[in-house]
Amino acid sequence: MADIDLLDEPRAIDTHAHQPTSEFLHDAGGEMMRDAAGKFGTELETWGYEEMREEYHAAGIRHAVLLGWDAETNTGNPPVENDYVAEVRDDYPDFFTGFASVDPLKDDCVAEAERAIEELDLSGFKFQQIAQGFDPSAPKHDELWKTIEELGVPVVFHGGNSTLGAGAPGGRGLRVRHGNPLLVDDVAARFPEMQILLAHPAFPWEKEQLAICQQKGNVYMDLSGWLPKYIDDQVLQYAGSLLRDKVMFGTDYPMIRPEAWLESFAEHTDFSAETQRKLLWENAEDFLGL
Repeated sequence: MADIDLLDEPRAIDTHAHQPTSEFLHDAGGEMMRDAAGKFGTELETWGYEEMREEYHAAGIRHAVLLGWDAETNTGNPPVENDYVAEVRDDYPDFFTGFASVDPLKDDCVAEAERAIEELDLSGFKFQQIAQGFDPSAPKHDELWKTIEELGVPVVFHGGNSTLGAGAPGGRGLRVRHGNPLLVDDVAARFPEMQILLAHPAFPWEKEQLAICQQKGNVYMDLSGWLPKYIDDQVLQYAGSLLRDKVMFGTDYPMIRPEAWLESFAEHTDFSAETQRKLLWENAEDFLGL
């Protein structure tokens, strides 16, 4: 890997971070989050945002997208409220960009989407289709997508399998198929002005996701949720060539910590300095308008 010293001046931007607090890990996550932690032998420890910011800056990361979460209808767990995300963003305005979440199965999802942007001044949306239990390509959700397109803000959709509910009988009822990026391809085709970021390398649909990002000008992807040493070689090849303007750095914090991700990136990739800048911060600056 070409040498870029992120520690001289934090530059990197994490496009995919969750709250390291009970609001996400314990309350919203519930049993399905405990399943995920148990599968990988980790504890659901919590800490605060000042510790998070210090950890990020020490790793050379200056900014993070903090994601809301509302899968209440499908899971029965309380959401990470959009008001809460906005409050944390306001406490750390130079560090966080706040993305809202709305539950597409709730009757007020369109009104809440409008409120999140117009009243709370959040900057985009995050959907986790497996946890939320919905097919984004279903026509009944088109009013929500049209509203978001008209609001002019970007959207993060989950791509690939999820460790939530892993190992539990029936996987807590969660359907892996809802993470197939081909379902988001339908949304991207019908709403071409919606800027879409597919989160994660989309195992086991990596090739489908690469094809979508290559073919749809309004679809991008991040590398969150996986240490680079485990990411499919073809994903990394495309990230350094055909898609190097469309792939972004992300961790999935606190499940993956920034120092560990960047160390794995340094050890297991050999991108040019120009490509590293694109992947680690320049593409995210353009996508987020920073």
